[in-house]
Amino acid sequence: MPPTLTGSRVPRRTAGAVGAVALLALGAAPAGAADPEPSLVLGRIAPIHGLRPDSGFTVPTSFTNTGTAALDKVWMSYSVTRGLAHTEVPSNCSRYEITDFDEEPSRSVVSCEFDRTVRPGVVYAPERPLALKALGHALYDELRVTVDSIETGPGDGASEPVRGTGPALKLVERPAETPAAGGAQASGWSAATVKVTARNTADFQVSGARLKGRAGDTVPLVVKFTNAGPGWVLREIGAGATRIRLRMPAGTSVTKTDGFCKSLGSGTYECGTAQAWIDEGGGGTYRFRLRIDKAVPGARGSVALAGQPRPFDINKANDTADIVLDATGAGSTTGGGLPGTGSGPALPLAGAAAGVVVLGAGAVVAVRRRAARRR
Repeated sequence: MPPTLTGSRVPRRTAGAVGAVALLALGAAPAGAADPEPSLVLGRIAPIHGLRPDSGFTVPTSFTNTGTAALDKVWMSYSVTRGLAHTEVPSNCSRYEITDFDEEPSRSVVSCEFDRTVRPGVVYAPERPLALKALGHALYDELRVTVDSIETGPGDGASEPVRGTGPALKLVERPAETPAAGGAQASGWSAATVKVTARNTADFQVSGARLKGRAGDTVPLVVKFTNAGPGWVLREIGAGATRIRLRMPAGTSVTKTDGFCKSLGSGTYECGTAQAWIDEGGGGTYRFRLRIDKAVPGARGSVALAGQPRPFDINKANDTADIVLDATGAGSTTGGGLPGTGSGPALPLAGAAAGVVVLGAGAVVAVRRRAARRR
């Protein structure tokens, strides 16, 4: 069952809480202490699997006012990740875009205002499900549905909302449906994140390198990881999209390591990605510097995909590549080399210190943004 997130609006309650403390200090009860609290609970929304790319679909949604008082108005929002799109925006709804930030991928949001009475204990639903579409690069996506008793703004990193032009979407009662059960704590909003998958593939691939130098030289090593598509890949937030494992050629030692890589010992390194997603055509470039300690005939290392399973990647032939070193006898202490070869766009990555700061700060900021922005 998809998780339902609820919580109180601390900023709106701060003043009331302070006032209540002051009244209690004077021996008086706060006038609003017995006022009913709004409580909204979304009905269950099942995961959606097996969509065809470039096909439309709908998601029925409903909610119940589990509080003790009627509401004059509610808002519902539908937020989708970049493999999905809204195909209609009713006139009582607005659409805006949220760019990717820290550990959160970009999203498109349609927020609808329903100006009608919402009575306690009654199930309500939009008269028709909002129409959505799986795009050509859809693979692993998310739909987040929110119902709220107050209007919340788009928040940081969002575009200006644009009012829809389609026929207005009405909210209707569903008396035949069983009301959703209220949680342990009443809350004026409820949200659910729904997994959406498409029957698509994504070709993760790596490129190797051919190096040349003399014993004593220090040469650059550049290898690349690319998602050749057609699908983009979104993993669990907080985890990398994939991992890359490098084994250095015999007779070499690493003098400089890429910021997203760590040593596993014995000349082996493992590298991660900056985010939990990789767009189609995106990827990463990993840069090292190797010292040729001695010339070893036929010295050869490797670069390979590692980490989480990749059931979407059906082409295994490009999951590994060679790092070939042509080394000769003693030479200078510095020298050149041939950079790694390969094709496809690359995503520049920062150095070690910057990588640690970005990843660490990103996790903190992402948590703060998720707490502040419901959709």
